[in-house]
Amino acid sequence: MRVAVIGGGPGGLYAAALLKRLDPAREITVWERNAPDDTFGFGVVLSDETLGGIEHADPVVYRALQAEFVRWDDIDIVHRGRTLTSGGHGFAALGRRRLLAVLHQRCRDLGVDLRFSAEAPPAAELARGYDLVIAADGVHSATRTAHADAFRPRPTTHRCRYIWLAADLAFGAFRFEIAETEHGVAQLHAYPYAHPSPDHHPSSRPCGPQSPSGASTVIVEMREEVWRAAGLDRADERESAEWCAKTFADALGGRPLRSNNSSWTAFRTVVNDRWSYGNTVLLGDAAHTAHFSIGSGTKLAVEDALALAACLQEQPDTASALAAYEAERRPVVASTQRAARASLAWFEELATYLDQPPHQFAFNLLTRSRRVTHDNLRLRDERFTRTVEREYGCPDGTPPMFTPFRLRGLTLRNRVVVSPMDMYSAHDGVPGDFHLVHLGARALGGAGLVMTEMVCVSEQGRITPGCAGLYTPHQAAAWQRITDFVHAQSPGTALGVQLGHSGRKGSTQLMWNGIDEPLDHGNWPLVAASPLPYRPGSQRPHELTQAELTAIRDQFTAAARRAARCGFDLLELHCAHGYLLSGFLSPLTNERTDAYGGSLAGRLRFPLDVFDAVREVWPAERPMTVRISATDWADGGTTADDAVAMAAAFAEHGADAIDVSTGQVVSDERPEFGRSYQTPFADRIRNTLGIPVIAVGAISSWDDVNSLLLAGRTDLCALARPHLYDPHWTLHAAAEQGYTGPGAPWPLPYQAGSRTPPTGRTNAPKPRLTLR
Repeated sequence: MRVAVIGGGPGGLYAAALLKRLDPAREITVWERNAPDDTFGFGVVLSDETLGGIEHADPVVYRALQAEFVRWDDIDIVHRGRTLTSGGHGFAALGRRRLLAVLHQRCRDLGVDLRFSAEAPPAAELARGYDLVIAADGVHSATRTAHADAFRPRPTTHRCRYIWLAADLAFGAFRFEIAETEHGVAQLHAYPYAHPSPDHHPSSRPCGPQSPSGASTVIVEMREEVWRAAGLDRADERESAEWCAKTFADALGGRPLRSNNSSWTAFRTVVNDRWSYGNTVLLGDAAHTAHFSIGSGTKLAVEDALALAACLQEQPDTASALAAYEAERRPVVASTQRAARASLAWFEELATYLDQPPHQFAFNLLTRSRRVTHDNLRLRDERFTRTVEREYGCPDGTPPMFTPFRLRGLTLRNRVVVSPMDMYSAHDGVPGDFHLVHLGARALGGAGLVMTEMVCVSEQGRITPGCAGLYTPHQAAAWQRITDFVHAQSPGTALGVQLGHSGRKGSTQLMWNGIDEPLDHGNWPLVAASPLPYRPGSQRPHELTQAELTAIRDQFTAAARRAARCGFDLLELHCAHGYLLSGFLSPLTNERTDAYGGSLAGRLRFPLDVFDAVREVWPAERPMTVRISATDWADGGTTADDAVAMAAAFAEHGADAIDVSTGQVVSDERPEFGRSYQTPFADRIRNTLGIPVIAVGAISSWDDVNSLLLAGRTDLCALARPHLYDPHWTLHAAAEQGYTGPGAPWPLPYQAGSRTPPTGRTNAPKPRLTLR
């Protein structure tokens, strides 16, 4: 087998070495356009997991690297003159030049043909003469560009500029430092990659790459507008290094920073729809990138190389191997990219967190990628985590999720919300026994606030024939039966009602018969901000007139009056998910040219009119919230900046909290699904505006809830499907955390089951069967 490798970085070299080691008969050639000693960047970080894979795959490489690694456990976070340290994190790094030298030697020993200072022939030409072409040619991959129609890359350029530099000292920990300059916020990411020499004394002066004082990678990053305001867009390499050294002089002890063809760059996240084309395959940054703040670039490339080599060994032919490689690696990479995207976005919004209490700020930074959580951090550094909890206001033994929260005249006993979930089980809009059991069970299950499904304000405003309403006295009486039950049988649980109108997404089948599909018969006319059907085949709605807008506003106020008489504790106005009020907010669904369209202020006009009318009739002591879609997940739609402006407008009109969801506005959306994937939008609104928010969206564990709260990203967490799986999710979360306080009281009839039951014989006591 003849193999061509384009690019002599760690991924390409390691792939070449592994393939040659597994089959010495393979003819493998690596093209690298730079000289052997050229390298860009300074240190690289590898995880213990990745090192374990290297040890198993090639013990020779592992032993050579092991002797070079700098290891550390602590992370230092420096902000406003204070250093907070969290331990137990476990990192390992070494110089990139040394890593490449080890891999060069291993390739030579195995008989790989290394061609330095040589441009590789085009991949298409190589593919004709080689059995396999591995394109490890980096983030600016010429191979990917040449075959863009096959790989279908989707690069995204982000909002910060960063530069890679080095310091001639070995930091004792991974260091994050924040500098609030006259131009804006800059941050330093630094980690050691070379040990001080044994005879080094602190007074020794630095002397270049092999400094006796050791060496650290230093990355300085800031928002594009800060970079320009500081004049760094006009600075050369030397001037940039001097500016960074001056800005972080305390951290560096006055030392200068070294550069190495260093330049300011905007990070690009690279995603490809395909990783292989014929006998050519992408590897490392050519296939995918992940932000450096989670230390993943070299790690992913090395793991790609290992997986590719294994698949070529295990599969019967090259095509099968490349398919298996992509199937194995894509989910791992996607997970890493989600974490990296969350981390990158956190640093983009860093300025919004600067006024958080010190330990909350540090906790927020440590958990920014959502891979480190409250429970995980407690295992790593219990003392640090306890300090964060105390600063947050948690009494001893009380998890954050079981602290109370006040909205206007309503005090919730904990931070858990049963999210609104349409049940499509009403008859003529009347909630029946199903709703009594459904909502009653979740109220008994311990959540601080239980929300109804979207309750429609008119017959025309239903999504399906099975939707519940509050537009007749009979419906109101049925709802009061439910509120009476909850208040009597689960005192302390608040019950909220969500009012909405389906707009253009109405007159559809029950979800399980065909979500968003028009009814086979019995359809009713639809209304919307503009006459745009939700998707092809959907009914075209009628554009509302001024008189009709007034009538619908009055339907909302009539429903709110009924809800107040029913005894609901909280009212939420549904302005999300493409329903009527949401349809006014999005520029993709509102094409009006009157006062209710055009600018965001115009698009807000009718939803705010409805809010004001409802707030006027809703009891003054009871809170009102608003659910919004903070992004449409579609080009030209609502942006995160728009969402902040919407939230500010509703808050100014008296909203007590913003329930921050996303999407479901247009049918061709492309959501970025993942764990807690919507919470950054709530986070941004809360920390930009200082108003309470409810986070929702793939929050599934009590550990996630505690983490989001402690980090200051939300005030309440709404969970939907976990409460379908387990109506007593909140009580079970309390039991699993050993909590028995007032934030999660068990109903008296259920108290005998308040302890986690035994799991069976696996945890039974074992007899002694041996003698010493």
